[in-house]
Amino acid sequence: MSPNNLSDALEKLKLASTDSATDSVESCLDCLLKALANNNTEASVKIQEMGILPLLPTLLSPQSSCTPKVANIIAELAKNEFMRSPCVGAGLIPPLIQLLHSANQEVLLQTGRALGNICYDSHSLQAQLINMGVIPTLVKLLGIHSHNTALTEMCLIAFGNLAELESSKEQFASTNIAEELVRLFQKQSEHEKKEMIFEVLAPLAENDVIKLQLVEAGLVECLLEVVAQTVDGEREEDIAQLKTASDLMVLLLLGDESMQKLFEGGKGSVFQRVLSWIPSHNHQLQLAGALAIANFARNDGNCIHMVDTGIVQKLLKLLDRHVEEGNVTVQHAALSALRNLAIPVVNKSKMLSAGVADVVLRFLQSEMPPVQFKLLGTLRMLIDTQAEAADQLGTNGKLVERLVEWCEAKDHAGVMGESNRLLSALIRHSKSKEVVRAVIHGGGVKHLVTMATSEHMIMQNEALVALGLIAALDLVAAEKDFVGANLVSVLHKLLSDERSAPEIKYNSMILICAVMGSEPLHKEVQSLAFIDVVSKLRAHENKMVSHQASLTEQRLTAQS
Repeated sequence: MSPNNLSDALEKLKLASTDSATDSVESCLDCLLKALANNNTEASVKIQEMGILPLLPTLLSPQSSCTPKVANIIAELAKNEFMRSPCVGAGLIPPLIQLLHSANQEVLLQTGRALGNICYDSHSLQAQLINMGVIPTLVKLLGIHSHNTALTEMCLIAFGNLAELESSKEQFASTNIAEELVRLFQKQSEHEKKEMIFEVLAPLAENDVIKLQLVEAGLVECLLEVVAQTVDGEREEDIAQLKTASDLMVLLLLGDESMQKLFEGGKGSVFQRVLSWIPSHNHQLQLAGALAIANFARNDGNCIHMVDTGIVQKLLKLLDRHVEEGNVTVQHAALSALRNLAIPVVNKSKMLSAGVADVVLRFLQSEMPPVQFKLLGTLRMLIDTQAEAADQLGTNGKLVERLVEWCEAKDHAGVMGESNRLLSALIRHSKSKEVVRAVIHGGGVKHLVTMATSEHMIMQNEALVALGLIAALDLVAAEKDFVGANLVSVLHKLLSDERSAPEIKYNSMILICAVMGSEPLHKEVQSLAFIDVVSKLRAHENKMVSHQASLTEQRLTAQS
């Protein structure tokens, strides 16, 4: 269509829209659609320049036969980013939203396209649609027109875009979206259609209320079926579907209610099926199985049941396979599961007897920070209150050497923090002179002194208790490291700082008393006038701190 013809059609449309002459309006609209199909950008500029946009809201009448074409024109115009704001400015959104209540399927389809294109990639406009109540309307449409492929796809694309916004989740949760999507999923046989539904399910399933709704609507059974159908498939689409279905399964288990519903006291069929994924030869299923166990292991009751029913052995066999194969994601997931299972006190000795520590130690050579982080956390959980295990691990030269190395991993704060905490835990739980000597010999003392200055109170406390045990068990061997790490100066700062918690001050004073037996450390204590700081603490409102301050003051006075 030539530019002149388009200009003529636009002029006619201006006149015809005021006369409400339907036939002439329709022919003008046909000309516009042809022009947009021929050269969308050029035609869009012309339509905007000639002031046609403000005419369109009046042409979007639910009763008019022109309405599908007008909505189609708007959809075509809004394919251009530069046309979206003018469309909003012309007041097109409110009449388009009204058209979503139409019974005409062509009107619904073109209206959905128009709204989708106008709001494409704009969170603020999508939020506006949500506030105008578009979500319940679209969910209703999906239920009514599920047989109409084009309309169904339009709804799914809209859901996919809107579900990315956090503000949409509450509205979705108040509809029957879960039932509608599961029903639609069950009817699909094509990979592309299933993928479209998956793309909506994934963001929706981040919401705990919707997780439970999806479980109750039967999504898990659908996912297990997809897994069964694709596990041995070699086509790309089979591999993609297997990953999506198993990932979504793990996501559903992140909700406490949905997880507990599927666990069913450890007797649930879903739980049993997930267990069967762990010995699978498929890495994706192994990964999903281990992550699922980690998610089921989020309360003591579940953890105790799983350890008593032999899940630890399955995880150890899986890890054993991956020492050589070295799939990092599977290693990380299996270690996550073991760490969670080791939290209840009654599980620790059982897991140690099963050889968990020995298998975990085989990953000490890993250079992957996520694996290092979980490995450290698992060992720390295992030795909590387990003196014998702490003693064995604390005298393991290779472990202590690696811990000291990782205490300097400044690029990986998580690994550095966990290494410090495990180093401290080995001393605190073993209370062993041999472990203390191994840590001193390995160069770990300076890291524990640095840990005492952490911004996290729990880490400060753990460090101070461990340092106190070092001073009590082998002050002579630790003396040089204490001096080199400026321990006395660190303690002075902790005691002088008003922000230090009572427990920190209490343990700092105990440590001051413990190091007084060393001549160089004693001199440092005297030179920093500790007695003044401690005297102030005697008037402290906390009885525990005040009492310890009195004892420390007596000790300082006696040795001055």
